[in-house]
Amino acid sequence: SIPLPLQGNGAIICHLNPRLFQYGIVLDAGSSHTSMYIYKWPADKQNGTGIVTQHDECDVKGPGISSYAGLPGRAAKSLEECLQTAVRSVPKARHSKTPLYLGATAGMRLLEKANASESQRVLKEVGAKLKSYPFSFKGSVILSGQEEGAYGWVTVNYLLENFAKYGFVGRWLNPGKGAIGALDLGGASTQITFQTDVRAESTDTSMNLTLYGQNYQLYTHSFLCYGQDQFLRRLLAHLINGLSSGNVFSSSCTEEYKTKNIDLQKRVTLVGTGHPQNCLAAVQKMFSFDKCNFSKCSFDGIYQPAASGKFMAFSAFYFSSSYVKALTNISDPRRMKEASQRVCDMSITESEQRCPDFSFHNVCAVANFIQVLLRQGYGFNDSTLPMISFERKAGGASVGWSLGYMLSLTSHLPKESVSVLKAIPSGPWSGLVIIFTALLLMGLNYVILLSCVKLKFNSSNCLVFHI
Repeated sequence: SIPLPLQGNGAIICHLNPRLFQYGIVLDAGSSHTSMYIYKWPADKQNGTGIVTQHDECDVKGPGISSYAGLPGRAAKSLEECLQTAVRSVPKARHSKTPLYLGATAGMRLLEKANASESQRVLKEVGAKLKSYPFSFKGSVILSGQEEGAYGWVTVNYLLENFAKYGFVGRWLNPGKGAIGALDLGGASTQITFQTDVRAESTDTSMNLTLYGQNYQLYTHSFLCYGQDQFLRRLLAHLINGLSSGNVFSSSCTEEYKTKNIDLQKRVTLVGTGHPQNCLAAVQKMFSFDKCNFSKCSFDGIYQPAASGKFMAFSAFYFSSSYVKALTNISDPRRMKEASQRVCDMSITESEQRCPDFSFHNVCAVANFIQVLLRQGYGFNDSTLPMISFERKAGGASVGWSLGYMLSLTSHLPKESVSVLKAIPSGPWSGLVIIFTALLLMGLNYVILLSCVKLKFNSSNCLVFHI
């Protein structure tokens, strides 16, 4: 029940009990860093369907967990500060009922490829650490590239309410909007996922999902070694091939560039010339556009139908576009090449004056990489590039694969028809009706009292509704 006491001045004071929420925690263990996201949703939802929102987040200090290969204990310890944040952020009464997940992406996929036993050791180590906290630990896994792409697509469309929209009448409604595509750029891989009616020519790029009674046929592919950090390593390896190695050749992504007579101890200093055409030419050589065994390919012989419709580009796509816009004041994606040229032509002094808190040594190469990836790789053009929105958040939540992952694992994406998913149980709905009625009566009281004062009637002549 909701008590509505009437104060002496006729005002209604509503004492509402705080609504109980359920919580879920996902650790996004990327190649360059780990982020923790805490989600919440009303605990009284039926059929496990609730409006999931982001409650809190925390960036783990230091590199990704794959960077701690060969360093026992370091990966687990790096997570402690953010896990303590979760202990404080989630109400204590909900700790034991809060699912906790860790999903590792391309950095751990690379480590698994290079050293499977070490990748399992790191996962076991962080799993033991997560189990020591008072949450309901559900496991630590390495996501496949397909899963990472698909979960990112689910996150984008869930946050934009493209699957189902919460209606005032207390039901999930079909918003009548089409799903949009997702473009994710991480440190070690990049993913493209979109809905298509074209029959897949390659089964490993196709995925079918059923969400809220709707069937979605997806094209999705993850390009390992084409994340921002690993691409830059490959570019450096290509530029200094035969001269040096150091950290550049410590990744399996650069293995193909390491020659037999290479001096692994030699140090090389690279001096950027800021020449836009030379940089663009070097970046283009990192892609293979000349082989395709299908009717249509993106690059490196990977099948891809024509990308169509709206897209959201997030993660490093967003940050890179923000830096380029800040430096050049160009936001139109059709002018990507022009923006890249301006960035490359800009002196360090000029760059620092425009963005004093940013490091510029990679911005020319990354700007060229993104425009080659989107235009020549994925096939966007002047007509379709404006359909891409570069975003960090949607609906108040950070965009990435983690929310889609948790939604799937906590059954927040049921297969039932939208029309049978009741969004508000009868109790809360009745409470809203009581509040609405009380507010109407309060307004009527206020009008009558004003009339009494204006006509200088004695208060005894006035009728006041009491609740």
